[in-house]
Amino acid sequence: MKAMILAAGRGERLRPLTDRVPKPLIDVGGQPLIGHHLRALAAAGLGEVVINVAYRAAQIQHALGDGRRYGLRITYSLEQPGALDTGGGIANALPLLGPAPFLVISSDVFSDIDYGALASQRAGAEAHLVLVDNPAHHARGDFGLRGEHVVDAAPRLTYAGVGVFAPHWFGRRSETCFPLSTVLREAIEADRAGGEHHRGRWIDVGRPRALAAARQGLSAA
Repeated sequence: MKAMILAAGRGERLRPLTDRVPKPLIDVGGQPLIGHHLRALAAAGLGEVVINVAYRAAQIQHALGDGRRYGLRITYSLEQPGALDTGGGIANALPLLGPAPFLVISSDVFSDIDYGALASQRAGAEAHLVLVDNPAHHARGDFGLRGEHVVDAAPRLTYAGVGVFAPHWFGRRSETCFPLSTVLREAIEADRAGGEHHRGRWIDVGRPRALAAARQGLSAA
């Protein structure tokens, strides 16, 4: 299974830090945030990774290169800043991702989610979402979970920014700019979305306090 890491965002909530460094390259525990994902993917045996880049794209490409240092093969999907949103960015990368379901990871989360288990157990999934307990900044949550089915009902959990998706959800769309949440809701309404509740480590590093927590957690480990 191929993996796609979403890394095109501006990182507005982490300014002024992200005025100089794109969010995926922010240091967490002595390595860039995105590096934790890359190492986890390599350890899980997923060798091919697509990264979409827009804001400070050249800086990310220079830092990560072709992925060889991580034991991976990285290809880049280039975008214009602010042009596609998350769902549109995935649609734009479909020629690089191929016809099989693929793993999608938001670069701004920090977790111990088992990418190998997702890849092996959900290889045929149309849509499979990893959900987590609601963080303080998103107390209302996103979706509910009934067994292994994701539903639009309470009690709600938060989408972790990690999931497996079949390419048909993103292909053949008339719009080029749309959020990933559009696809999530379409899959749920069609009763095609599976899910699981991850109870391990997970931090949304898109906020200064959360970034500090991720750094502190690593330094204490």
